[in-house]
Amino acid sequence: MEKADIGLIGLAVMGQNLVLNMNDHGFAVAVFNRTPSKVDEFLQGEARGTKVVGAHSLEELAGLLKKPRRVMLMVKAGKPVDDLIESLLPFLEKGDIIIDGGNSNFADSIRRTAYLESKGLWFLGVGISGGEEGARNGPSIMPGGSRKAWEAVRPIFQSIAAKIARADGWEDPCCDWVGENGAGHYVKMVHNGIEYGDMQLVAEVYHLMKEGLGLPPEAMRDVFAQWNEGKLNSYLIEITRDILAFKDEDGQPLVDRVLDTAGQKGTGRWAGISALELGIPLTMITEAVSARSLSTLKDERTTASLRLGGPPPRIPNAGESFLADLGEALYASKIISYTQGYMLMRAAAKEYKWDMDYGGIALMWRGGCIIRSVFLGKIKEAYDKNPSLTNLLLDSYFKEQIELAQDAWRRVIAAAVMSGIPMPAMMSALSFYDSYRRAWLPANMIQAQRDYFGAHTYERVDRPRGEFFHTNWTGHGGKVTSSTYSA
Repeated sequence: MEKADIGLIGLAVMGQNLVLNMNDHGFAVAVFNRTPSKVDEFLQGEARGTKVVGAHSLEELAGLLKKPRRVMLMVKAGKPVDDLIESLLPFLEKGDIIIDGGNSNFADSIRRTAYLESKGLWFLGVGISGGEEGARNGPSIMPGGSRKAWEAVRPIFQSIAAKIARADGWEDPCCDWVGENGAGHYVKMVHNGIEYGDMQLVAEVYHLMKEGLGLPPEAMRDVFAQWNEGKLNSYLIEITRDILAFKDEDGQPLVDRVLDTAGQKGTGRWAGISALELGIPLTMITEAVSARSLSTLKDERTTASLRLGGPPPRIPNAGESFLADLGEALYASKIISYTQGYMLMRAAAKEYKWDMDYGGIALMWRGGCIIRSVFLGKIKEAYDKNPSLTNLLLDSYFKEQIELAQDAWRRVIAAAVMSGIPMPAMMSALSFYDSYRRAWLPANMIQAQRDYFGAHTYERVDRPRGEFFHTNWTGHGGKVTSSTYSA
């Protein structure tokens, strides 16, 4: 029997759909699952009539694969990945490749790359986005890890990835090399952080339409449909349009019956933690994560709603012009979300010595993934023009868009504040913009306070940077200063 091109372990929906996608593109796939009966069910069900072959042990799976063996893991992140790697090792040899396609923490991928390379094997930590539909029809794929393994899997991954048509008639796959060790899973983590931000922004706009404007779902559906025809065109706007139009069995809008508590799997939180460690102000995305956490306090919020007051939520005299403002505010806030995500990737690339192609990352996100949108084409154009661009807000297009939207952005937030409608992500986005655009911020007061109570020293505006001073603010503190300075 001819050997398979790749093996895949983990036949949940994502794993199954990736296998079928690979089969559609002419690759022979061998599959294994911890529960052997799942293999048989798959072969007799969704994979019936394909070239997919099944294995009922890891040893059998290894024997079915061409060398170098390529084994893709689609299992739960964390310890299950490590345990599976250890179970696989006795059946692999030098030069074989293990691919983790789950939602793993990038730090685990850094560790696993070094561990497997020390044994003569190669490891790829691969971010995959697009959900079940993307896995089946073309996801966004973000590979990182052992560089030598990339060429061995490139034909498979770039074949099954989503494609973006170019003006010259060719297509670009939404998949390319991201960087060494944990870079692939880091880029996926940032993708998910931006996804948290985009989803929260849409939810806040929906909230303002629902309570501030009193619009029924059908009317909101029409607004989102209109937005999806313009610069806000994106997967999340598209599905929001469809959700608002969906009716329950009795003909009533289903969205009104969905409980207002949002779950999360941790990648957005990981992005916030990494930002804190690297000193990057990921404020908007972090607010989006916190908003999900706050939503889970349903019982507390219900109690508080009976005891804590605020202004009437209806926004007075809001007409069609306010809906136009809302679209502009959403777009401006979206720019900030991506700006912060790219700031985080740049800082991580410097810290972990990854050579990232930022325009290429935008291209990978143009199709297949959850945050896919026409907006990403503008990011690619920005980095094509200036690969060393330090901040998206300094690109001419995004600078112009913020300037055009700024007044509307402020009107929307002011109306929300006066009506007591929370918009934490959008407000945070504007605060970030107003802070970033200022040459002076009140951090001098914070540094003076730190020197007052902890002798942490400070720099002076009338002296060269790098010279540090301490003042005996009380007359009793003495001249001893803290051993470290941190701005």
